[in-house]
Amino acid sequence: MSLTMTDLSHCSVLKAVQQQAAQQDALPDKRQVAASFSRAAATYDSVADLQRAVGTELLSRLPQAGSRPLRWLDLGSGTGYFSRQLARQLPGSEGIALDIAEGMLRHARPSGGAEHFVAADAERLPLQDESVGLIFSSLAVQWCADFAAVLSEAHRVLQPGGVFAFASLCVGTLYELRDSWQAVDGMVHVNRFRPLHDYQRLCAESGMNVRRLDVLPHVLHYPDVRSLTHELKALGAHNINPGRPGGLTGRARIQALMTAYEQFRQPAGLPATYQVVYAVLEKPLAAC
Repeated sequence: MSLTMTDLSHCSVLKAVQQQAAQQDALPDKRQVAASFSRAAATYDSVADLQRAVGTELLSRLPQAGSRPLRWLDLGSGTGYFSRQLARQLPGSEGIALDIAEGMLRHARPSGGAEHFVAADAERLPLQDESVGLIFSSLAVQWCADFAAVLSEAHRVLQPGGVFAFASLCVGTLYELRDSWQAVDGMVHVNRFRPLHDYQRLCAESGMNVRRLDVLPHVLHYPDVRSLTHELKALGAHNINPGRPGGLTGRARIQALMTAYEQFRQPAGLPATYQVVYAVLEKPLAAC
């Protein structure tokens, strides 16, 4: 389970979250994100090859020099895989696993890794100012509509000299699936992602120093389209965009999708490309 309000009252780094919960009532899209990933908690790790690869790459980009943080935040912690990695990599530090999907937190908590498990929104963190030395976030902030708010909150809760390291997805992700659906019916079937230049601009304007920001494509291969769409559903990352078609997808349209996707086939199978943005930001010692 995630922390209750009683738990929060005994954790000095956390503020009451009643106001945040009330604000979330006006955010149906975020509720859909939370519900989708909560439902996927039990199946997520079995199909999370991309997530493991991206998170491992992000871990390798963390600054090696300097003092270790006394407290870290795994932002969008999911099943807790990287919370446990951070706990091993930063022994003696205090960990906070935070996710908007309570189902993920319930799944993660028995395996440990973090001292605190918090259901909350990355755009309104229930943490005190300058309370953490490291924020690690792998494949989570692409679901946040207001990324400027995410950066503002990261700047607020980081201690001077603290690091915000994130991996996210940008435009060009799953372009093969998107283009194939466009050939079928022109409707929105694939999640939209923020353009790279938006990440660059918003990070530059965040008040933090941009130590690294680059894009690395990750390409997975599948024997057929159904294997890809099954995996997306198991991850909770299937289409949750406004404007997506409702109801079941007919057999004829699925067959048309399969035919359209075949134009991308490679010797290894049908490719699915993820354009992954990796960034390492540092809060200045003298706050901006």
